[in-house]
Amino acid sequence: MKKLRILPLTITAALTAAILFGGWFTYRHYGIEQPLDRVAKSVAGVESAQAEMSTGLVKVNVKLAPDANLGEVYRYIKQNGAGEIGNKQFELAVQQKDSARLDKVWGYALFDVAEAMENRKYSGIRDTMTDLSEQFPGVTVTTEMDDNNVYISMRDGDEAKFVVLPRQPATLGVWPNA
Repeated sequence: MKKLRILPLTITAALTAAILFGGWFTYRHYGIEQPLDRVAKSVAGVESAQAEMSTGLVKVNVKLAPDANLGEVYRYIKQNGAGEIGNKQFELAVQQKDSARLDKVWGYALFDVAEAMENRKYSGIRDTMTDLSEQFPGVTVTTEMDDNNVYISMRDGDEAKFVVLPRQPATLGVWPNA
């Protein structure tokens, strides 16, 4: 019976693991995340973008210009990044600086928006946002909807607040991006 040598066996196992995991992380970064970053950065209104992957989820963090079209950004990334996203769930997270006034405006609308989402009466969101524009002079609000989400863009001068609301009732509650 031959005696196993521990040191060569350990080195071989470590090298094999490093090559396998290193290859996977390299592929994930250069083959998926980086191309998705480039797709996101090519959209008008996107100032910066960074993709993150986890099991079953591709999340793209974007910083948008105040005049960006939130719905268009989502659709463009989802369509042109379809090869990288595959069959994973896609999430767009908007990084934005806080605006006390826009947060106050959103706070006024939150109950009505949540109720409209829960009851699937999406026109209630548009009506609420129109009322807010009248109640807070200088604040303009646009709403958009597609098969996946409701997009709300609030603008006050050079400041903006973007909210993506998923249309699946089971995911309602406190929205982390609001």
